[in-house]
Amino acid sequence: MTAQVTVGVDGSAESLAAARWAAREAVVREVPLRLVCVEEWPGTPEMPLPYARTVAERTDVLLRDEAARARRRHPGLEVFTEQARGRAAEELRAAADEADLMVLGSRGLGSVSGFVIGSVSLAVAGTARRPVVLVRADGDASAAPSGRIVVGLDMYDPCEDLLAFSFAEAARRKSSLGFLHSWTLPAYYGAGAVLDPRIAAEVKVDLEGRLDELLAPWRERFPDVKATAVAVEGPVADQLIDASRDAELVIVGRRSRKLPVGPRLGHVAHALIHHSPVPVAVVPFE
Repeated sequence: MTAQVTVGVDGSAESLAAARWAAREAVVREVPLRLVCVEEWPGTPEMPLPYARTVAERTDVLLRDEAARARRRHPGLEVFTEQARGRAAEELRAAADEADLMVLGSRGLGSVSGFVIGSVSLAVAGTARRPVVLVRADGDASAAPSGRIVVGLDMYDPCEDLLAFSFAEAARRKSSLGFLHSWTLPAYYGAGAVLDPRIAAEVKVDLEGRLDELLAPWRERFPDVKATAVAVEGPVADQLIDASRDAELVIVGRRSRKLPVGPRLGHVAHALIHHSPVPVAVVPFE
């Protein structure tokens, strides 16, 4: 693994927003920025030579322009560029595994030469061994941080990698952390929960106490990071999307699973990627 932030670009609005976000993140982390553009050619092997040259020239111009833009906006930032050729998801996943952080646009051109389309971004986020951040074009990637990061946390399946990434990111940004655990009352409570609201209130207090215990060692390790935890009743995806509206970043975990085909993202990550107005970081863990 190399200490750097890597971003995939293809000229789409989404990838350019991702490049802006990645450049600022590289500055915060004090590491180089690596711009990667993949030439994913059409499925047919009979590609006309003039077309191949056009693709290569366009890629070269795109990388030079984005590198120059990043250097202008962030004087002193070390920027590298790389042209790759092959299957976009495979090339970007390999690039992600070599970096501290991979940044991609959450949607893209969907054209022959564009690669930051939904399926590719989801595939990389669902299979990479390192954290991946997905950035939407309709957000303001260059806006000043809000000072708040939201983290989806399953207290019944806590993840050290998720907690480490979240606290380290908040410390670098000098942001606060808001941990959110979603829950629902078991069916056996029946009408009792409706007739006696104290039942839900007692469950909430108990869960938030256990969340505080879970976070206690991390608060000691990062004393300058203000970290709060709340247990909310209802679907976790809806709660996180709502909480993200005044945040600068949302972080969720992804359990590494060996499946025969397809991305390995759960429904919560899918919902956030499609509906969160701010960048979404997906952190893999075993």
